[in-house]
Amino acid sequence: MSIQPAFLQGLRPTLHISHRGGAALAPENTLEAFRRAVEVFQTDMLELDVHVTQDGEVVVAHDDTLERCTDGTGALARYTLAEIQKLDAGYGFTPDEGRTFPFRGQGIRIPTLREVLRAFPSLRLNVELKPDVPGHEDLFARLLEAEGAVERVCIGSELDAVGERLVARLPRACHFYPRDALASFVITLRNGESPPEDPRFTVLDMPLYFGELRLVDAPFLRECAARGKWVNVWTVDDPGEMRQLLEEGVGGIMTDRPDLLRQRMDATTKPG
Repeated sequence: MSIQPAFLQGLRPTLHISHRGGAALAPENTLEAFRRAVEVFQTDMLELDVHVTQDGEVVVAHDDTLERCTDGTGALARYTLAEIQKLDAGYGFTPDEGRTFPFRGQGIRIPTLREVLRAFPSLRLNVELKPDVPGHEDLFARLLEAEGAVERVCIGSELDAVGERLVARLPRACHFYPRDALASFVITLRNGESPPEDPRFTVLDMPLYFGELRLVDAPFLRECAARGKWVNVWTVDDPGEMRQLLEEGVGGIMTDRPDLLRQRMDATTKPG
């Protein structure tokens, strides 16, 4: 069994994880969303995504284009940080399918990763590096090292090539499985076989369902734990599913509804 990274030491299930800060309640991947998750819903961890600007700054955003969440257009990577931070990152958020846009014009902008690290200096983060651009992993790693944040982030990518470059650059950090390695691990384990040991990755950030098949259950979690692996499930917004996952002892629940998850977790811990 591989040695647990410092990120996981002392953690106990189940973690309240706000997906993009709680994307159903506030503009995703913004300081506004992150502060609400931390201050109002006492989240244990923030899940977020990062890209790199034209001038090499690491910024927090999910999409590689700007249209969905901001009043900008085109590829994020074509803009400098100064240009990016002139955009309205609250522009696209709507709680009612486009009838209202309550965060427009409120001064909300795309934050840098450095800003987020400094705004929440003791909080753990789950961070995905989005683009497959060799060299971006070094910019990302140098920032984490400069901010003294390597031990409080779990990092990775959906893309196996990017995930592997991150492991090579930050071998002592906590890394979540990239897509193909994750699929191999999960399929093998659910087929009752022993998956190949890969000490590079210790966290499974995974969907709850594949089609109609529920991937995570108590036996699956026990098998993962026996192999030293931690399981976070995304993106769970249904209170019934939250309750079942809490009963099963999942490592963490990633949700766009940190309000509902907090209610369910509080109800679960109360006597009776």
